[in-house]
Formats: sequence, structure tokens, C-alpha cells
Amino acid sequence: MNLSVKPASCLSGKIIPPASKSYSIRAFIIAALGGNSKIINPSLSDDVRIAMDACKSLGAKIKKIKNNSWQVKGVGSQIRFPKVLKVKESGTTLRFLLSLAALSPRKMIIRAEGTLNSRPNHPLISVLRKKGADIKGCGVNEATPITINKGRLRAGRISIDGTLSSQFISSLLITAPLLKGNSLIKVAGNYVVSSPYIDMTLAVLRRAGIKVTKKSQRLYRVEGDQRFKGLNTFKVPADYGLSAFLMAAACLTNSKIILKIEKDNLVQADKKIIDFLKKMGISIRVFKNKIEIKGSDHLKGGDFSCRDCPDLVPVLGILALFADKKTRLYAIGHLRAKESDRISDFRSELLKVGAKVKETRDELIIYPTSKLKTNCLIDPHNDHRLAMAFAVLGLKTGIKIKNIECVNKSYPNFLQDLRSLGAKTI
Repeated sequence: MNLSVKPASCLSGKIIPPASKSYSIRAFIIAALGGNSKIINPSLSDDVRIAMDACKSLGAKIKKIKNNSWQVKGVGSQIRFPKVLKVKESGTTLRFLLSLAALSPRKMIIRAEGTLNSRPNHPLISVLRKKGADIKGCGVNEATPITINKGRLRAGRISIDGTLSSQFISSLLITAPLLKGNSLIKVAGNYVVSSPYIDMTLAVLRRAGIKVTKKSQRLYRVEGDQRFKGLNTFKVPADYGLSAFLMAAACLTNSKIILKIEKDNLVQADKKIIDFLKKMGISIRVFKNKIEIKGSDHLKGGDFSCRDCPDLVPVLGILALFADKKTRLYAIGHLRAKESDRISDFRSELLKVGAKVKETRDELIIYPTSKLKTNCLIDPHNDHRLAMAFAVLGLKTGIKIKNIECVNKSYPNFLQDLRSLGAKTI
């Protein structure tokens, strides 16, 4: 379905932003491994529903008990490995369950859909093979479908590259407690991308009674033969990365909106959006139970490292078009292996609207443009974050977006929330 977004002079209102997709997936998968859990207010995006279905196929019992509260009874030591595990287009579900699948006592196949069939898994699969798993993906990137034959995964010293995706490290951290013997996971490579997401995984593991010693950002000691004890009651926090699109909408339209977000101590890489917007000159006030954002006619450009928060790149890229000087978004090479090539594909669509954008292997340089084209037809490349970013741009220029339903992957109520603030879309 194509969506047309009309220019808006001002937005206003209060919104309860969506729950964290990242925490929701971690909560269901870790809860599924043992004990009893009650998960309150999870995201019900496509990716989370896929994770829930995958957990059920492993033997976990998940049921809705009231409103948006879910009861999970974990499998304990009785994981039921299916012949075929379907992860559709959820990369997080795929990567998190890859290491667990390597424990299967019989042959199984992991199947995906869409662009996930071309995304790389080689760093993790290579490590799993070295530790005893009979596992193989397709092609040099070890893409799906992935076949696991009978074989056991061994504990011990594990070294894995951290320059492509933090999901590989999280995957090992989730499975290592089930192995016989202790493991020492070393993260190799020149740098570690999205490291706060590893901390998110550790936070949920600890809630389940799992002991992991973080010796540094590159070294983790995991005790073996542990039992997952469940999460008790886990309330999923708001998603700052998805809230960033609403914040950006307020910024571009010189509006004032309130996001009902309660302060918490849970780590989220995308909380960095608060600092980034302040650096760009936006008035943003954080209270105990809400965040107020007031737009500005004078956005400031600058340099922004997005190594730990790559999901913010599309938001910052749109705002950069209206800044007072060029904006450089750097340390983002790992964005090329997302739902789209989130560097080249984003740039190609920005060029359609008349933007001046340069790209290198791991950065985007965006120059302010005095006059952008109006009502252009944009292809988000089936990438939910590109689709939402261009919808925000449409509030300034007017725009048409193909396949807008791809936003359901992370934020099913995005258009509804945008409309409730005063945006006009057809």
C-alpha cells in the first residue's frame, strides 16, 4: 500500500510510545528457557510475534492473561527442537536462537523470508562449528536456510568478531549457561558495534537468575550447567528508538508534543537520541514520567557517532536536511546488513527528494538543502525505519511512500500515533 503524507505546520498532543521491541524479544526468548514469567506491556510488532511463535515451537507455553500481559512457562531442560524453525523476517529471533539450535540432537532447518535470506550469519556459525556444532548456512555469508545436524555444542573459550552485529554475542550469552562447563566469550575485531544491546541481554539474563561476569566490553565469563528461573514480573520499557520518529516529527514542524515515558534504569542504546537532539538545538525536557519536545526553526548540524545506536541514523539523516551546516553520521558500516543497506538505500531515496548526500564505507555526510522536491514517491526497500523516517520528512515537504505496511515490523501503530498528533495521511 502506498501512503501519502501531507505537510503539517504544527503537531501537538500526548502519546504513549510503543514498548521496546528489543527488550520484548529478549524477555520472551529468555523466559521461554525456564521458570515462570509474567511479561507486561510487550511490543506486539511483527518481530515480537515471530519470536513468540518461535518460543512456542521450542516447547514454551505462552498465553495472554489480561490486557497486554502475558504468562510464559519455560521449557527448562526439555527443549523441543522442531524439524523446521521459522523466523520469517526477524533477524533478532534468528540470531538469538542460532546458538540454541546448535544443541539440537537431531537434524533441523531454520528458514527465513524476504531480505533476511541474504543477511550474513557467518561470524556466529563459524564459531559454533569450531565448538562442535554440525551447522551450515547458504553461501559464503552462511545465510538462511540454515541446517543443523546432530551434534553437541561444547563450552570453553570462544572468540567471535564484534564488528558486524552484537546479536551474535547475545546469542552465545543466552546459550552458554546451558552448556556443560564454563565458557569465556571474547569479542574480537577492531571495535564492538551496538555494545549497549549486549548489556540489554545481560540485564534480562540476570533477571532470570543467570550468572554472567562481564570482565570488560570484550570479555564475558559464563558459568555452565545453569537453570533459567524465569523473569517473575517483567515490565517492558518504552522504545526510545521508535519514539525518536515522533520526536523528529515535532522538531521539523516546530511543534510541542509529550511522550509518556517513565524514567527507568534499563540500558537502551537509543536513549542517546536525547543527547543528539539537544546537540542539534532542540528543546527537550525529561521528567519522571514524560518527555516534552519542542521543535525549532534552527537545527544545528555536526558530527554524530552512531556505532552503538545505528537505528537512529534514519531519524538524524532526515533532521540533517534542515540543519545549519553539514551533518556527518559515522561508524555506521554495520548498517549495510540490516533490513536494507541502510546507508546506500537511504542515500538513494534522499537523492530523489533533491538532497545532497555523500557516503563512504561507514558514514553518511548530509548537507542542508534549501529547496527539496515535494510529493516524491519513495521506496523504503521494505525497511521499517526508512519508511518511518520518510513519513517524518513528508510532514515538511509532502511525500508518497511505497509499502508503508512494512512499519508493522516494529511499530504497528505508527501512523495512528502520527495522525493523533495532527498529521494528515491518506
